[in-house]
Amino acid sequence: MTHAQSLSGQVAVVTGGGQGLGRAIVQALADAGARLVVCDINPATLEDTRKSLEASGTEVLAVPCDVSDAAAVDAMFEQAGQRFGSVDILVNNAGLVPSSPAEESLRKAHYAYRTTPMPRQSLGVTASLSDADWHKWWGVNVHGVFYCTRAALRFMERQRAGRIVNIASVAGLGAGSMHSPGYSATKAAVISLTQTTAFDVAGANIQVNAIACGGVNTPPMLAYLAGATEEQRASLFQLVPLGRFADADQYARLAVYLAGKDHYFVGQVLSPNGGYVI
Repeated sequence: MTHAQSLSGQVAVVTGGGQGLGRAIVQALADAGARLVVCDINPATLEDTRKSLEASGTEVLAVPCDVSDAAAVDAMFEQAGQRFGSVDILVNNAGLVPSSPAEESLRKAHYAYRTTPMPRQSLGVTASLSDADWHKWWGVNVHGVFYCTRAALRFMERQRAGRIVNIASVAGLGAGSMHSPGYSATKAAVISLTQTTAFDVAGANIQVNAIACGGVNTPPMLAYLAGATEEQRASLFQLVPLGRFADADQYARLAVYLAGKDHYFVGQVLSPNGGYVI
């Protein structure tokens, strides 16, 4: 799907690129020859990523940035322009995921409800959701995608070329993450924003697409699996026809493909999910 050096000389901005799936995407883009602008809210992981990339000969600008802050996003893209002169690729990867102890408890209860015979009833998730729990998802997961897309388009529309890849989730395609309605709603919003933006800018040779990830073996997911019982893990994987989750580099290779010029996708939602959603 990808070709060595197929992105040679291209400038790629990756948000949330200091760890997990974001770091895998950053490395895959670097392997394809791109120059990188990497942002993350965690300075320690961002610095580690920068050192790793520079050690392998990749040109990289590392910028600590909270993508929910529009001014910080604009400042980051201004630095990108000053350093590299253009932005050719944007991967909107930064996002909050359900990982708190309370959210993990709801996740386990949800999986049990879907895989274990028990009386049908309301699970009470939506009715008990607080205002704070609802609002916390939107700043990074939706506003951040919009702010970064808007800033990137200032370069891409002027040069009449660009690729934007939004990292969404199967949570935005159905009820698979009903234990976190706020997260699911934001990922559905990312999918809708992908489609409307794609239609808007395709005439300027800018292709916008999304990857609706299924299970990814990132550190938070691996931590959840490590804390689950054997029965809970078996119940979870029973929901996935393929019986396993994907490694981050499998998604990263798809992101590199969509960041290139050898495809005809516009406004599409590609969902590698092992059959979780068909």
